Amino acid sequence: MKERSESQVLYNSTHKVEIVSNSTPQLEKQPWGKLLTLVGYAATLGSAVPVGYCIGDINSPASYMRAWCNETLIERYDYHITSGGLDILWSTIVSIFLVGGAIGSLGGAGAADRFGRKGCFLICGLLFVLGAIQFMFCRMASSVEMLLLGRLFVGLASGLTTTSLPMYLTECAPLALRGTLGVFCAVGVTGGVVVGQVMSLRHIFGTADYWHYGLSSYLVLIIICYLPSFYFPESPKWLYVVKQDRESAKRELQRLRGANQKAQIQKEIEDMEAEASATMQTASFCAVLSDSTLLLPLIIVCAFHGGQQLTGINAIFYYSVSIFQRAGLSTTDAEWANLGAGSLNLLTSLLGPYLMANFNRRPIMQFSCFVCAICLFAFAFLLRFIDYVNWFAFACIACIFSYIFFFQLGVGPIPYFIGSEIFEVAPRPIGMAMGSLASWSCNFIIGMAFPTLQNAWGAFVFIPFSITCIVLFLLTRFYLPETRGRDPSEVAPLISKGFRSKVR
Repeated sequence: MKERSESQVLYNSTHKVEIVSNSTPQLEKQPWGKLLTLVGYAATLGSAVPVGYCIGDINSPASYMRAWCNETLIERYDYHITSGGLDILWSTIVSIFLVGGAIGSLGGAGAADRFGRKGCFLICGLLFVLGAIQFMFCRMASSVEMLLLGRLFVGLASGLTTTSLPMYLTECAPLALRGTLGVFCAVGVTGGVVVGQVMSLRHIFGTADYWHYGLSSYLVLIIICYLPSFYFPESPKWLYVVKQDRESAKRELQRLRGANQKAQIQKEIEDMEAEASATMQTASFCAVLSDSTLLLPLIIVCAFHGGQQLTGINAIFYYSVSIFQRAGLSTTDAEWANLGAGSLNLLTSLLGPYLMANFNRRPIMQFSCFVCAICLFAFAFLLRFIDYVNWFAFACIACIFSYIFFFQLGVGPIPYFIGSEIFEVAPRPIGMAMGSLASWSCNFIIGMAFPTLQNAWGAFVFIPFSITCIVLFLLTRFYLPETRGRDPSEVAPLISKGFRSKVR
């Protein structure tokens, strides 16, 4: 086994030089297949889109929801809450979603191994349905508790989704399509945010009488996309490596690839057999966290996930309305401009499948981080002196849209699936769970700390976001091996020596 690892390292090192010199490895085109297409789109629309929806649907009707909470407490408990108390209650309603996301991320590791990747997908659907039911009937029951419970349910489902869905899609996809399928989760979350923003507009469900329908209307997607779930395959890799059910894994591969792809199926079975026979089959939390060969992969995944939030994408959206207003737009026009920024975020994310299929991860991530750092630094400078020069307001708007565009080229999509390309099957659920936990935790930190830091630092609050982009750029440049076109069993040895690893 030692000889096998050494030959892999030598092969990878040689292959790495080839990638650097030729930029793009040649991958044989693989057919999608009807079943893989169905799974990719249905799982994304039914699981990833609701995650984004639950992020984007609560901002516009916030004033109506706060008023309802106040009236409900008076009516049901005869409790007159203070203004400060109402702020705390609202912060709890908003943040319990993030807490649920963190808990769901941690639970996703065990669930992915125990119930399978498809099993996790079904559990996500159940939790989303339970959340929608709580939202739908909380007003009828005059229950703030049901609103809180619903937010917790969808938070749990969201954390479980961001942990398990990229694994499910990449493990069902052939090697040439893993990057394409892996980015589907990021596209779905981004699209869900925009759909949630649209559904919560005042012209649709963002009113005092209909906000609860806005919170629960994602249920339509759940029903449509989960109807054919009985036909979905389980991950062949999970069946072969974790459950050691060789026959079931072969059957699922035949369903996914088609009976006429015998050579492709045999090649994938050989790869799974080599991975299943590897000496390193670490699967528990303690074992993964204490394994020195997994230290750098864990740092990369957690840094990418957490850094994605600490680059300030949510803070930008939080601040953009006031920037648009400073540029001379009315409140309504500023809200529409903010929706336009969200739409740009979505449209750019749609480039993700094409980019991941045709370009290497390292150069895209480095380019995205570098340009985002420049945009954020320029934005901080322009915002600081916005009152002194008239055109600085429009330059700030240009920085916002530029940042959003370049963010979605690399920093946005790559963290979602990079763990599935650098971790082998056994430690993969733990690695993905830790990355998802870092994402939800940093999202929570930004949500809680940004308003305070903004008041204290003013425009310079965006400087740390720019520094985060530089850190991600350096981490990518010196420690992320190229993963496109490579099986994780080839990538893992390259980063098994921690910060002493040589990946360039």
